[in-house]
Amino acid sequence: MSNHQSRFGRAGCTTSGLKLGCFLRICTASIVCTAAFAQTGTLRGQVKDESGALVPAAKVELNGPAAQSKSTISDGNGAYSFSGLSLGTYSVVASAPQLSQPEAVSITIKPGWQTLDLHLSVAQRMEQVTVQDTPGAAVSTASADNVNSLVLTGQDLDALSDDPDDLQADLQALAGPSAGPGGGSIYIDGFSSGELPPKSSIREIRINQNPFSPEYDKLGYGRIEILTKPGSDRYRATVNYNLGTRWWNSRNPYSAEKAPFLLNEFEGNGGGPLGKRASFMVDAQRNVVDNGSISNGVVVDPSSLTAMPFNSTVVTPQALTRVSPRVDYQLNDNNTLTFRYGITHAGITDAGIGALDLATRGYHEQYTNQTAQAGETIVLGNTVNETRFQFYRAAIEQIANSNSPTVLVLGSFNGGGSQLGRSLDAQNNYELQNYTTTVHGAHTLRYGVRLRAATEDSVSPQNFNGTFTFGGGALEPILNAQNQIELGSNGAAVMAPITSVERYRRTLLFQSLGYSATQIRALGGGATQFALTAGTPEFGVHQFDGSIFGGDEWRVKPQLTLNLGFRYEAQTNIHDWRDIAPRLGVAWAPGRNARSGKSNTVIRAGFGMFYQRFPLTELLTARRYNGAVQQQYVVNNPDFFPLVPSAATLAGFQSPQVIQEIDSHMRAPYIMQSAVTVEQQLPGKTTAALTYTNSHGVHEFRSNDINAPLPGTYSPSVTGSGIYPFGNPNPIFLMQSDGLYNQSQVIANINARLSFASIFGFYVFNKAMSNTDGFSTFPANPYNSAGEYGPAITDVRHRFTVGGSLNFRWNIRLSPFVVAQTGMPFDITSGTDLFGTTIFNARPALATDPNRAGVIPTSYGLLDPNPLPNETVLTRNSGRGPAQISLNLRVGKTIGFGSESGGPKKSSVGGSTANINPGMAATGRGIGGLIGQSTTSRRYNLTISMSIRNLLNHTNPGPIIGDMTSPLFGRSTQIAGAPNGEGFYETANNRRLELQIRFAF
Repeated sequence: MSNHQSRFGRAGCTTSGLKLGCFLRICTASIVCTAAFAQTGTLRGQVKDESGALVPAAKVELNGPAAQSKSTISDGNGAYSFSGLSLGTYSVVASAPQLSQPEAVSITIKPGWQTLDLHLSVAQRMEQVTVQDTPGAAVSTASADNVNSLVLTGQDLDALSDDPDDLQADLQALAGPSAGPGGGSIYIDGFSSGELPPKSSIREIRINQNPFSPEYDKLGYGRIEILTKPGSDRYRATVNYNLGTRWWNSRNPYSAEKAPFLLNEFEGNGGGPLGKRASFMVDAQRNVVDNGSISNGVVVDPSSLTAMPFNSTVVTPQALTRVSPRVDYQLNDNNTLTFRYGITHAGITDAGIGALDLATRGYHEQYTNQTAQAGETIVLGNTVNETRFQFYRAAIEQIANSNSPTVLVLGSFNGGGSQLGRSLDAQNNYELQNYTTTVHGAHTLRYGVRLRAATEDSVSPQNFNGTFTFGGGALEPILNAQNQIELGSNGAAVMAPITSVERYRRTLLFQSLGYSATQIRALGGGATQFALTAGTPEFGVHQFDGSIFGGDEWRVKPQLTLNLGFRYEAQTNIHDWRDIAPRLGVAWAPGRNARSGKSNTVIRAGFGMFYQRFPLTELLTARRYNGAVQQQYVVNNPDFFPLVPSAATLAGFQSPQVIQEIDSHMRAPYIMQSAVTVEQQLPGKTTAALTYTNSHGVHEFRSNDINAPLPGTYSPSVTGSGIYPFGNPNPIFLMQSDGLYNQSQVIANINARLSFASIFGFYVFNKAMSNTDGFSTFPANPYNSAGEYGPAITDVRHRFTVGGSLNFRWNIRLSPFVVAQTGMPFDITSGTDLFGTTIFNARPALATDPNRAGVIPTSYGLLDPNPLPNETVLTRNSGRGPAQISLNLRVGKTIGFGSESGGPKKSSVGGSTANINPGMAATGRGIGGLIGQSTTSRRYNLTISMSIRNLLNHTNPGPIIGDMTSPLFGRSTQIAGAPNGEGFYETANNRRLELQIRFAF
């Protein structure tokens, strides 16, 4: 099922969830912590930066009468408090990495409660412009300040799409191909599951930050952390409306006509105080989209029975509603509670159509996702304890439009009905975290535990309607124009490999002429395979995993920081209890200036082990298709097309069953990653970094048929041939963990935080090799792994990305986002089952005899789909797709009205706030008079913008067809883009424009 992630997390703060079953303990601790004596006072408040963003983990110091001195650190909400203070006058000062308070604030403590918010600014100021430092604005040896990370806040986010699915694609592009074989990981408010929130609800996005932190289980390079907005101390609201229509867009190059498209998106969030101790925030979203689903392939015309190109467009309506309220409550000086609930409901008509899938394959889909979170933060002196709990439920129902048998003509088209039937699936995910941070001298300690449980209840009549597969590649007699066998000069039939669609055409043609199944197969027709599943559709599984971690950021010297950490993980359902993950990081600032305490250069090095958990979905697959719960019957070269025999008939014929199993020696895969980085502070608030990373992965997931016929005993053309290791012809697909993955990268980053612009970019040279791309990878030859080690699917050699935000006069802002990369690898197959595994993944060889029958000339050389023993078989993923480039641009203008909000006019750039010289703002001086402001100082702001995806209208082909039996071999049938979170392709148009209106106060 689709991974519908929920977006109801905590906002940019690290409040945490209440431990279930520990409520009485927390309440008791809260009462003790709030005990106060008469004639004493309490001081509380929040630490904020210049843009108003909350600053967690800031150090707050208080000095008062009789040399009374106290200190604390702010919690995840940026909140601090001091209780039991003697009456009198105190000075209060706060600080954080790269931030400082210009001068101490004086306050007189009186009996009762008093509130004082502290505002930090950048420690180093230049001229009249002050900009909040984020990673990329200054170099530092702090573990979270690595320059090769990217932190997006404020208007930096405007360079990214408002659509959650496009936004996720943008973030994956920014994370780069650094995430190893498992792909990038996304954490939403610290949780590892959930829905991506709307962009208007996001406070901050961190990419690749502190990559060797022991807190996280996934690779740091490729990790995306999303922090959402909390409530505030005054009422605020934002309302967005996005409109997209086909009239503004360009035609999809794979569609014969401009596809229909109409998008209406309504989003909003608002919040404010609920009394003196509480605040709230509510997010709401309503999307209604009519999208054009484009099918493109080669089919057989039912009237003329000739193969012909096919192109169609079907309107796929989709509607989504999402609501998420949140409440933050300060129980006392030391305890803060957070509660959040979210629900998303969506429905799609005619999903599953597009690419090679015809309209008959469509199905109706609807899903409801729910998230409940509870969090509690305790601040005791220099220690902060966070407890967070999340329950996330994703329930989906899919109903096929047609229950006709499925027809797969490999690499040409997919027709018939959908294999889904009426499927229901409900996944429940529970996650409990307890993390503690404490500061002790030069040491910052962080340690904790994470517990996760997951259940999945599934009703899946998958392929209960049966599937006929038509392949090609085998040598078959050639037919002349009269559909008769063509004879050679020696009187023998001329033999050549035929395409899959030609096999399907011959089947229909000769059936219409009344030929028998034997005659049809002799003439090169007939289905290649038939598969049908039967048994009990409903089944459920569950899984539990836990981890503990601890880390110490040790400031050994002002110019040297050492990070030591460990992590241990374990899970049920595999017998692997050795998952110890050490982490090490060091940062050194050579040539540190003794007077300023700063250095323009930082050298970092790190090492870590990162484990990948065995997924629950694969456990469900193995338990379901064990031959007892459900039976998967497979018949090679069936003679009953298009009739579908019953499961009882197939069982009576003792048709082979495909059995799925998990290797008893299954281990959790892990990657050992090391990295070295040189960071350099450049003039003009600009930083650059050059990084080398090396990743070595072992025990990677893959599969194999361990009951394949013994070598030399099986012939695809001889029915019943083959000697099987287990004495029966049942394929046994064993899930294993013996794969390898190796990756080397050179990454160059640059980050500029200027008074009028925020610019970020990077270039990556990447080489990734492996013998697997996951559980779906089977070796072409089950008894010979030669050729399996080749380019990994993540082997994108060159990638260039640049984005940012530029502010101009008249409150106009431009936000470009460019991604350019070389092509992705793809596997070249002969579309045949040469080894009796029921899988059509055999690969061709480089032909040694150009005159041999069946040899096919390609751009990759002369390929033989039926390799001889002395021929070299192509390695896995030998193909390489074309390069891709996409330029996205947002142009917006802000109009302010209403009363002045107070203070100088500000230009928010990259989440920072720059106080612009009034003279420059008024006259437009700087860079030819173009510099200006993107926001106003008015209470109300209306922003009108146009978002353009693929401004250049460049055609970026999608997945390349690598099946040599396809008439479309080496080509694509769609533009690049994966199915979105709702389950269909949003690729109706090549260049897409959206008009956006935003009102905020």
